[in-house]
This record gives sequence, C-alpha cells and structure tokens, in this order.
Amino acid sequence: MMKTSKTKAISKPKKSSDEGKALKRKKVTTSKSSPSEDEIREKAREIYYERIARGEHGTSESDWHEAEELLKGS
Repeated sequence: MMKTSKTKAISKPKKSSDEGKALKRKKVTTSKSSPSEDEIREKAREIYYERIARGEHGTSESDWHEAEELLKGS
C-alpha cells in the first residue's frame, strides 16, 4: 500500500488595504441626512489636493459643488 501525501490548496493573497484608495473619493454616504458643512468642506479640500496633484485647473467653488454632489449622492 502506497502512502499519498496531501497538499494544501494555495490561497490567493489578500488584497492590501492600499488598493482602492484612488476610488475612495467616489464613495458616497448612504445615510438620508444631508452632509454637514464640515463634511462638505473636508471633501472639497480632498478634491482640491487631488486636482492640484494632477496639475488641473479649477476653483474652490467647483470643488465645493463636486463635494456636495458626491456626498449627497446626486
């Protein structure tokens, strides 16, 4: 009688927490309440820094409106 060795299945490596961070900006809140002014301000600031890093032109007003739309889910 021959002994057979059992091999363990190799699992796929888990995705790192760094993956998907570029999409983080697109995340929309699921609550029905309106975002606070502070939440909009923080999102607008994030949009601003991403826009500047890409070398794109824009205004603080356009950043604010984009932040509102993203947070409200419009």
